[in-house]
Amino acid sequence: MRPLLCSVVLVSLTVVGGRVLNSAPTPAQASFDRTVQPFLAKNCLSCHSAKAKAAGLDLEAYKTVDLVAQANPEWVKILQKIRSGEMPPKGLPRPDAAQVAAVAKWIDDEFAREEKLIQPDPGRITARRLNRAEYNNTVRDLLGVDFQPAADFPQDDSSFGFDNIADTLSLSPVLMEKYMVTAEKISQMALFGAPVSKPLVERYQPPYREYELSHKPEFDYDKTGLSMPQALHWKHRFPVDAEYLIRIVPEGRRPTGSEPVEMGVWLDGKLVQTLDVEAPVEGNTLDLFGMAREFRMRIPAGEHWLAGSVLHIYEGLPPSYEGPKPSARPEPPQPDVSRFLKIPANATPEEAAKLRKEAVLRIATTKAPANRAYIHYLEVMGPYDPAKGPSATSLQKIYACGHLDGKHTIGCDRRIVSQLAKQAFRRPVTDKEVEPYLKLVDLTQKQGGTFTEGLGTAIQALLVSPDFLFRIEKDRAGATKAQVNEHELASRLSNFLWSSMPDGELMRAAEQGTLRKPGVLAAQIRRMLRDPKATAMIDNFAGQWLELRRLESAVPDRDKFPQFEEYLRMSMRQETELFFQNIMREDRSVLELLDAKYTFLNQRLAEFYGIQNVKGHEFRRVDLTGTRRGGILTQASVLTVSSYATRTSPVLRGKWVLENLLNAPPPPPPPNVPPLEEQKAGTAASLRQVMEAHRANAVCASCHSKMDPLGFGLENFNAIGEWRDKDGAFPIDASGVLPDGKTFQGPAELKTILLSEKDAFASAITDKMMTYALARGLERYDRAAMKEVTTKLAAGGYKFSTLVIGIAESMPFQMRRSDLQGDRKK
Repeated sequence: MRPLLCSVVLVSLTVVGGRVLNSAPTPAQASFDRTVQPFLAKNCLSCHSAKAKAAGLDLEAYKTVDLVAQANPEWVKILQKIRSGEMPPKGLPRPDAAQVAAVAKWIDDEFAREEKLIQPDPGRITARRLNRAEYNNTVRDLLGVDFQPAADFPQDDSSFGFDNIADTLSLSPVLMEKYMVTAEKISQMALFGAPVSKPLVERYQPPYREYELSHKPEFDYDKTGLSMPQALHWKHRFPVDAEYLIRIVPEGRRPTGSEPVEMGVWLDGKLVQTLDVEAPVEGNTLDLFGMAREFRMRIPAGEHWLAGSVLHIYEGLPPSYEGPKPSARPEPPQPDVSRFLKIPANATPEEAAKLRKEAVLRIATTKAPANRAYIHYLEVMGPYDPAKGPSATSLQKIYACGHLDGKHTIGCDRRIVSQLAKQAFRRPVTDKEVEPYLKLVDLTQKQGGTFTEGLGTAIQALLVSPDFLFRIEKDRAGATKAQVNEHELASRLSNFLWSSMPDGELMRAAEQGTLRKPGVLAAQIRRMLRDPKATAMIDNFAGQWLELRRLESAVPDRDKFPQFEEYLRMSMRQETELFFQNIMREDRSVLELLDAKYTFLNQRLAEFYGIQNVKGHEFRRVDLTGTRRGGILTQASVLTVSSYATRTSPVLRGKWVLENLLNAPPPPPPPNVPPLEEQKAGTAASLRQVMEAHRANAVCASCHSKMDPLGFGLENFNAIGEWRDKDGAFPIDASGVLPDGKTFQGPAELKTILLSEKDAFASAITDKMMTYALARGLERYDRAAMKEVTTKLAAGGYKFSTLVIGIAESMPFQMRRSDLQGDRKK
């Protein structure tokens, strides 16, 4: 019987085992076997097998869907490389587009399936310290004090491209000391006005060595004032609202037969004063040395741009160097340039024009000193007659009841302090929380101080409280994750859009519990985007995403780009800021960032772009039909920050596009990469030829195949964004082939391709804005929320408000993870 029993058991086990082994695969596994495995075998395994393992990747190891799920980050990269056409690499047969689409869809669907199995997670939470911009704006909205009090704070660290990331905003002893000192200044300003200060004199004068450049053909136009209207530009901090005396001092000589000498002074780009100069005659010249002119004007506290320039053109300079107040009489005849100029017979019109311009500049220098007239220095003296007492705005914000004359009704101190604490902490406060601040008011009075002085002590204490300096959100008892309450949601929203505290309307909606009711949140967002405080989105989001802040520190080589000066730098940045503001305020499609038939220009920038009929320093909307411009990729601000000081960089520009517009950042360069021989570019070889030699290095080729074509598509724009047809002796070749095989000729066709990649751009701008809104980097568990936002964005016609509303309604923005839960695995 035993052998028979064993046989029965063996047969039974075989049958059961056969059923297990032969059971039908899951639908996901069947689809993987049918769609993905054949694609990998045909297109990928020759390089990425267990044996070859190129770049350390073994695709042969992924036999099951479960193994794919366990390697999610790796498959994110695989999807990106397949979808972009980077893989299979150039030179190998290209897979059919339908096959690529099918594999990409399977990976997308698998990600979505995995994400449904993952417990929704709003992400890790860190107490968020106010950064410098948020501190300034919150103090302004809380107390009506707007003198940029955080200007003396240490610089905020950045990560993920932004300086509001919670994990990087630490609190050092130095910063805490600054908070203490600044709180006293703020309370003084809010309650008593600016302290009486003795008038001071501050001067802005370029170093002498920069004047020496004026004797050379390469004028330092920016510093001498010779390239009107840029002149001297000085970012000056005015301590209080008051009158200031502005003194402008010229230097040099002017021909006696030239027009009357006038100087102009600008404040924040607006001409505020013109001044005549009656200079003594010496021979046939006017000696401008020491001919100082001055005037007084009232200037509000804060940082302002002050500029001074000689206004009129004078004999010997070409008409292109007219000032903002050009001559009313006909332009002077072009000077004789024959002894300075020899134009080759085979020169193109562009080359001839360039040679003629250089000769005119040489004439200007050789006629020195007659043609040497510039601004020597600017001085600011003051303050005089400062505003007395606190501002009406501060009084209105502080005094919930009572008066400055000390007549305060019983309980008024509690009402004032409670109201300030609620606004400062961005939430309701209890009597127990308010009590310590009331004791400070009482203690000050017992020691002989006034009620107002006691209130100042309480305000100082509020301004150094962790509840003010940090955006603190409370854990919910027994919950690993929960919705933030309505006040926390209001605070998140106001910091997202205004970099500041909620206003009264937003706080009332939170108090009434209506912020999450259908339509209310969207209506509040649209209102907030129309508010002037939404300029914070331009300064702090767009300024960092598009890297406009780097423009301030850009230093193009002055020998190669003498036309780059401070006025042009300011104009470049303002164009992009006004362009972004227009899309935000008018709720236009974010796709216009890639290409639009309009921009905002003043005369200086229009002339730089070669666009006619734009006169004056004021910016205005300009139609770009028929021009080479349109969208941020053709704006000088972006083109300058993505270049080196001496030349363009297809690598930097391509990397900029991948990171900021396509959400596909390349990996960091490997160590020991040989440097590019840039000295050859434009002389011994074109930049493209130099880059091709560099790219021949196998270590460099894979990344450069993605970056370089994008950068070469912008090569018609030089390192400061000026159009050119040649780089040195070599014609510009702005053609390119992208990894997916798409080809283009020049920037216009490149933009057309980028516009066809709407999903990639939507993903990029959503990724950047969600990072900024959440004040943290995005993780794997944020992918579902991000996908939902991009889907809504496309359905809503890519409108700016649709993007903002989608982020504000998303699960990570609406909820928080308890600190008790710990970090989820990425």
